[in-house]
Amino acid sequence: MMHSLKNIMMIVVESMINKFEEDEMRSQERQKKIQKEKSNSYCTDNCSDSDSSFNQSYKFCQGKLQLILDQLDPGQPKEVRYEGLQTLCSAPPSDVLNCENWTTLCEKLTVYLSDPDPVFSDRILKFYAQTFTLSPLHMTKEIYKSLAKYLELHFISRENHIPTLSTGIDITNPNVIHLLKKVRLLNEYQKEAPSFWIRHPEKYMEEIVESTLSLLSVKHDQSHLVSQKILDPIYFLALVDTKAVWFKKWMHAYYSRTAVLRLIEKKYKSLITTAVQQCVQYFELCKTMKADEVLGHSKPCGNKQKTFYYSGQELQYIYFIHSLCLLGRLLIYTQGRKLFPIKLKNKKDSVSLTDLLVLFTQLIYYSPSCPKMTSPGHLENYSPASMVTEILCILCDQKECAIECLYNNTVIEALLQPIHNLMKGTKAAPNCSETALIHVADILTRIASVEEGLILLLYGENMSSSEEKSPTGAHIIAQFSKKVLDEDISIFSGSEMFPAVKGAFTSVCRQIYGTCEGLQVLIPYSLHESIAKAWKKTSLLSERIPTPVQGSDSVSSISQESQNIMAWEENLLDDLLNFAATPKGLQLLQRTGAINECVTFMFNQYAKELQVSRHKKFGYGVLVTQVASTAAGAIALQSSGFINALLTELWANLECGRDDVRVTHPKSTPVDPIDQSCQKSFLALVNLLSYPAVYELVGNQGLPNKEEYSLREVPTSVTDIIDRLIILNSEAKIRSLFNYEQSHIFGLRLLSVVCCDLDTLLLLEAQYQVSEMLLNAQEENTLETSDSHRDFIIDSLSVERNHVLVRINLIGGPMERILPPRMLEKGGDPYPWPMFSSYPLPNCYLSDSVTRNAYLKQDNDLGKLLLRFKMSDKQSEWIEHCRRQFCKMMKAKPDIISGGALVELLEKFVLHLSESPSECYFPSVEYTATDANVKNESLSSVQQLGVKMTVRYGKFLNLLRDGAENDLTLVLKHCERFLKQQQASVKSSLLCLQGSYTGHDWFVSSLFIIMLGDKDKTFRFLQQFSRLLTSAFLWLPRLHISRYLPIDTIESGIHPVYFCSTHYVEMLLKAEVPLVFSAFHMSGFAPSQICLQWITQCFWNYLDWIEICHYIATCVFLGPDYQVYICIAIFKHLQQDILQHTQTQDLQVFLKEEALHGFRVSDYFEYMEILEQNYRPVLLRDMWNIRVQST
Repeated sequence: MMHSLKNIMMIVVESMINKFEEDEMRSQERQKKIQKEKSNSYCTDNCSDSDSSFNQSYKFCQGKLQLILDQLDPGQPKEVRYEGLQTLCSAPPSDVLNCENWTTLCEKLTVYLSDPDPVFSDRILKFYAQTFTLSPLHMTKEIYKSLAKYLELHFISRENHIPTLSTGIDITNPNVIHLLKKVRLLNEYQKEAPSFWIRHPEKYMEEIVESTLSLLSVKHDQSHLVSQKILDPIYFLALVDTKAVWFKKWMHAYYSRTAVLRLIEKKYKSLITTAVQQCVQYFELCKTMKADEVLGHSKPCGNKQKTFYYSGQELQYIYFIHSLCLLGRLLIYTQGRKLFPIKLKNKKDSVSLTDLLVLFTQLIYYSPSCPKMTSPGHLENYSPASMVTEILCILCDQKECAIECLYNNTVIEALLQPIHNLMKGTKAAPNCSETALIHVADILTRIASVEEGLILLLYGENMSSSEEKSPTGAHIIAQFSKKVLDEDISIFSGSEMFPAVKGAFTSVCRQIYGTCEGLQVLIPYSLHESIAKAWKKTSLLSERIPTPVQGSDSVSSISQESQNIMAWEENLLDDLLNFAATPKGLQLLQRTGAINECVTFMFNQYAKELQVSRHKKFGYGVLVTQVASTAAGAIALQSSGFINALLTELWANLECGRDDVRVTHPKSTPVDPIDQSCQKSFLALVNLLSYPAVYELVGNQGLPNKEEYSLREVPTSVTDIIDRLIILNSEAKIRSLFNYEQSHIFGLRLLSVVCCDLDTLLLLEAQYQVSEMLLNAQEENTLETSDSHRDFIIDSLSVERNHVLVRINLIGGPMERILPPRMLEKGGDPYPWPMFSSYPLPNCYLSDSVTRNAYLKQDNDLGKLLLRFKMSDKQSEWIEHCRRQFCKMMKAKPDIISGGALVELLEKFVLHLSESPSECYFPSVEYTATDANVKNESLSSVQQLGVKMTVRYGKFLNLLRDGAENDLTLVLKHCERFLKQQQASVKSSLLCLQGSYTGHDWFVSSLFIIMLGDKDKTFRFLQQFSRLLTSAFLWLPRLHISRYLPIDTIESGIHPVYFCSTHYVEMLLKAEVPLVFSAFHMSGFAPSQICLQWITQCFWNYLDWIEICHYIATCVFLGPDYQVYICIAIFKHLQQDILQHTQTQDLQVFLKEEALHGFRVSDYFEYMEILEQNYRPVLLRDMWNIRVQST
C-alpha cells in the first residue's frame, strides 16, 4: 500500500513541476515583449523619478550622447533641438554624467539655461532636478557647480537685464521667474546636500561650498547711486530662503562647518562684511525714519496677502533678515566668532563681537513690531525684534558662546538702558513697545538661569571693584519689576499687554531670587510683598467675573477675559512659589500669607507632571523638601492634597489601588527590601517627614488601632501609614496587608530613617511606644527548644527590627556604637549578631572606645594658658588672645580641648563675653527662681525621654554619675522658666507655637554632660551664654516664640537657624562645593533640611563626643558663623560619598542614617578660617539682624 501511494505522489509532483515550468516560460515571453515595447518608445517624454541606470534595459552609449550633442547644436531647427532635450531627459542621469562628452554637453546646457524660450530652459532645469534627485554626490556636484557658475556669470554679465534696487522685483516677469527658478533649485540642493555629503570625499563638499560662496560674493560696481544698484545674487537667494536655512544646515556639522568657515576667512569674508553692513544700515534707518515708514519698509513682517511685487525697500528688508539669521548662526561657533572684528566701508572703527551684540539688542527696541497676527495658522514671524530675540536666546543656550558674547557689562547695559530710561521718566526708544520689553525679559530670564549670567547680573563684571557705583543689572530689573507690579509706571497703564510685561519681568526676578545669593541682593526690594499684593488683587478680579449666559454675545469676551485673569493669577502664584526654593525665601513666602495657595498650585502642577518652569531641570523635589522643613509648610502640603496623593500612589505600588484593575501581567516578586516601584514614594516620604512636619501631622494624635481593616482601605495620612505599616501590633493589621513582609519592611525602613532625627524618635516613642512594639514583635518571633530555651527566628523582619532597635536605643557617634547589618552573611552563621526582646542591649553593640576616659584628662599646657589668662587685666585683649590660643590648640592638639579644661575655658570665656557690652546681643534678664520653685513643674513626655537618653549616653561616656537624671531635669525646668520670661504671647493654629518648645533641648543636654553633670555650673553658664548672639543659633529653644524676634517671624514658626544658618549653608555650598550642591538638586533634596537636623540635635549620633565638644566650643569661641562653616566642611568631607549616593538615588537615606565617618573639626580648621575671611561680614551682619530693630 505504501509503495502504491508513493507512485501516485511521484506522478502528482511531476505533473505540478511540468505545469510550473510551462507557466514560467509564458511569463518570460510576456516580459520580453513588454521590454521590447519600452525600447521602441525610448524617445517619448519619460521624466519619472523612478528612472535610473538600475532599472533600464540598456546602457547609454557614447554614440547616443554624440547624437544628442549634434541635435542640441544651436544651428539645428527648434524641433530637432527639442527632440534632443527630450532624449536627454529620458536618459539615466548617471549614464549621461559618466560619458566622455559630458564636459561639452555641460557647456551646451549652460547656454540653453539662458535661452529666451522657456521650453528649453525649463527642460534643462528639469534635467538638473532629476540629476540632483537620482545621482550620487560626485555626479550631482558637477551639475551644481555648472548651475552656480552659470548664475555667477549671469549676474556679472552686463548684457542680462537684472532688476535694480529702485525698480524692485516683479515676480510675474518671465525673466524674473526663470531666474528665481534657477536660484530656487540651487537652494533646494543646498538644503539637501548636508544630509549625505559626509559619505563622500571632502573635496566634493568643498567644491560645492566654494562655488556657492563665490556666487554669493558677486558684487556689482558700486560707483553709481544706491537706488540704481543692480541686485546681487544674495537678494534672490534671500527671497527663496529668507531665514538662511541653507547656512544653518551647512554650519550644523563640524565636517562642513570647518570648510565653510575656512573659505570665508580666506577668500569670502566680504559675505560676512555685507551681512553686518545690512544690519547696521537697517538700524540706522530705524533711528532716522518715522515709525510708519519703517513699517512700510518692513512690510513682509506680517503681510499675509499674496504679493507679486517686491519694492527696493522690501528687498533690502528681506536681505537684512537673511543677514541677521546668517550672523546669528555664525556667532554660535568659536571659529565663526573669530572672524570678528569686521571692517566696514565708510566706518572708522571695526565692528567687534560686542558691537554686533549691542546692535542686535538695540534692534529689539528700535525696530517696529509686527502687526498682530489675525490667523493662528500664520506661523512665520519676520519682525526684527522676534528674530533677534530668537538668535540671542539660542546664544544664551550655548554656554561658551554666551560667556564670550553676552556676559559682559556692555551688552547687559544695552539690554537694560531703555528700562533704566523708563524708570527715569525719559523716553526709552522711538518705537519701544511692550512687545520689545517682553523680548528683552525673555533674554534676561535665560541669562539669569545660568550661573555665569546670574553672577554678572548680581555683581557685574568687576565683582571686587569698589569703583563701580552704578547699580548692577539685578537691581535695575528688580526696581523696574516692582514699579510695574505696583503699577507705578503710567506709560503702559491700560495696555492689553501690560500684564504680559509684568509677568515677563517677574519671571526674570524669579530666576534671581530662586537662588540664595540672588535673594540676598533682591531682599531690599520686598518683591514678595508686591507679587502677593498683585496676586490678591487678581484673585479678587477672578471672583468678580460674571458667569457667562448661554446665547449671550458677551460669552466669548468674558471667557477670554477670565482665561487671561486666571493665567495671570497662576503666573503670580508660580512667582511666589519660587521663593520657597531657599530657606530665607520660604520665610518671606510665609509672611505673605499665600503659602497654602502656592502649595496647592504646586500640587496641581505636580499632578499634571509639569516642571516648575522651562529653566528648572529637576522638578518640584527641592521645593517640596524646603516646604516640608517648616510647620506651616507641612500643613499646606496636607491641605493641598499632596500628602494624600503621595500615600495613595505609595499604597497602589506597595499593596493595591483603590479600584479593581484587570491584571494582565502579575507583578514580579520584589528582590530588594524596598522595591524599585516604591523607591520614589519612599524618598518622597523621607523628604517630607522632617521633625517640624512630623510634629504638625502626628503630634497629639493617637493611632486608629481598628478591630478590622478593609482590604481596599487606603491610608490618607501619616498617622495611617504608621498604623498600617510600622506599628503592626494586631492580627487585624497583619491580615489587611496583601504583601505583609514587603510592606512591613517598608515601614521599618521608613521608621529607621525618620528616627535618625532624635526629636522625631522621642515623639514617636512618647506617643506610640515604638520600641516596646518592636520588642514584643521580636518576642513573638521565637521558637521554643527542647530545654525550654527560646531561639529567635532569623528572617528579614527580625533582622530589620533588630537593626532599628539598636539604632533607636543606642546613642553615639561613628566610633561609639556598632549597628548590626541588615544583610545576612555567608558561611555557617549567617547572622552572628545577638537579637533581644528586652533591655538592656547586648554589650557587643557598645563600642570599647579607649577615648572615653580621655575626656577627663587635664592638659598641662592648657592649665598654664588659663593661669596666664587670669593675669591679664584688659578684657578685650584677653578675649582675642583666648580666641587665638584656641585656634592654635585646635590645629596642634585638638584632643586636649575636653574634660575639665574645656569646662573651665568655656566658663571663663563666656563670663568675660557676658561682661562686655559690645559682645552682648540680648539684654540681661533677672532670674530668682530656686530649685524648690520649679520642682513641682513637669516636663513634656518628649523632654522626659530625652533626659533618660542623655543620662544613658553620659554614663556610657563615663561623664555622668548616678543622680544625674534629677539634676538634668531641674536644669531643664529652670531653663524653661527662664526662657518663658522672655517669650511673647502669640495666637496661632500651628501646634509648635502652642506652648513650650516641642522638641528636647539637646544643647542643654550636651552642656550638662560637658559640665560633668554639675547642674549649678550648667545653669549659671546658660544664663551668661543667653546674652550672646551665639546662643540664638546653638541653643534652639532660646528663641522659641521669643519677644526679641519680629512678630511675623514668630508667627511663621521658622527658627533663625533655618532661615539664616542653613540659608547660608546652601549659598556657600553652591560657591565652595558646587558638585555637592548640584547633587542635592538632582536628588530632589535640600541641604537645609539635613543641616537643620544636625544642628538641632547638636550632631548627636553623627559625631563622636569629642567632636561634638569641638563643635560647641568652636562656635562659642569663634562666633555663630562657624556653625555654617562646619556644615560646609562636612559636605566637603562627604563629597565623594554624596556623589556616589546621588547615582544610587538614596542620598537622603545616606545623609540621615549614616554617621559622619572620619570627620574631625580640627582637620578643617584652616579651611574654615579661609571661609571666615571670605564670608564673615555678610553672615554676621545677617545673623545680627534677626532681632527686632530698634527705632
